[in-house]
Amino acid sequence: MKRILFILIALGTAGVMMAQPAKSRVQNARTTAAKNSEANGPSRASLMFPTTVDVPEDPTWRRDIYRSIDLTKDENAALYYPVEPQNGQMNLFTLLFKLLSTGKIPAYKYMDVKEDFRDPEARLHFVPDLLEPYRINYEVNGNSVTVLPSDIPSADVLSYYVKESSYYDQNTATYHSRVVALCPILHRAADEWSYSSEVQKSGLFWVKYDDVKAYLSGQEVMVSNLNNAAKMSIDDFFSTNHYKGDIYMTNNMQNKVLHQVAATDSLLKKEQGRIEKELTDFEKNIWKTPVDSVELARRDSIAAANTKGRRERSVSASSSASSERVSRRGSASSGDKDRPRNASGGSSSPRVSVRRQRHLY
Repeated sequence: MKRILFILIALGTAGVMMAQPAKSRVQNARTTAAKNSEANGPSRASLMFPTTVDVPEDPTWRRDIYRSIDLTKDENAALYYPVEPQNGQMNLFTLLFKLLSTGKIPAYKYMDVKEDFRDPEARLHFVPDLLEPYRINYEVNGNSVTVLPSDIPSADVLSYYVKESSYYDQNTATYHSRVVALCPILHRAADEWSYSSEVQKSGLFWVKYDDVKAYLSGQEVMVSNLNNAAKMSIDDFFSTNHYKGDIYMTNNMQNKVLHQVAATDSLLKKEQGRIEKELTDFEKNIWKTPVDSVELARRDSIAAANTKGRRERSVSASSSASSERVSRRGSASSGDKDRPRNASGGSSSPRVSVRRQRHLY
């Protein structure tokens, strides 16, 4: 009897699961993945691959900048190929997509260019915030969501936004520049059903580099077209600054991008060069003052002005001294003409030495 009762309960539970709506199953899958990720603590990948020291909370100097990395350029092509996984190799977006689909890493919504890692409302939910808005095909199998490799839009992710943080760590007296966040950018036609060539760029999500660097350490990419054996991990690719990108924004109080400051392309290039020079100047002059390129230029101009002023004062003083000597000579010669002389042709008052005065007494 107990056996029959157990079978009936199992059949009833299975019926309830089958009758559950697909949307509810997706929600349960997402909630379960999030709970497992939090309950499991540090992942095995983060324990196997040692990572660099985090950015300190209170550095004495720090500068945050945002770069746009174009994957169509040879310097950044290692992050794009292979477009589809081959022999265990995959590009950066495919790796991030797989980590998100299994709940191994958190992601955050792309909102107004910058990231927000502290707001709970900014957390990205895989299905409603990524798959459905960008029409990525998926299947729901029980409590899991499956996306076929051919449906992952890695071929359309042609650029990335990268947030860099350059800082001086006073605890170790060292200067560092490292990546702290990544954002893949989707390039698609504005209207898929038209023949327009206009491309619309969409930021998909932000991820903390600290959350993914352990997985990036285990994924190698090819970094040379001439030597196919030249490979390095994606983490090394970012850590050694192999990528090339243009600055499009800095962390500023007005929250403005460079396009709002520089209206033309020439002004934009000039502004980007100025920011790059500021970073280079600080690193070069870190052990001496001044450390700011603007302050350095200001002090150089002041020093040049002071040097010029000293030279002018020196020339003026020397000319004044010369004119004074000439005037003294002129006055002395005119005085000698009017001065009366004695019979011997000497001066009017005879000179008496001390020795001669002693002989008088």
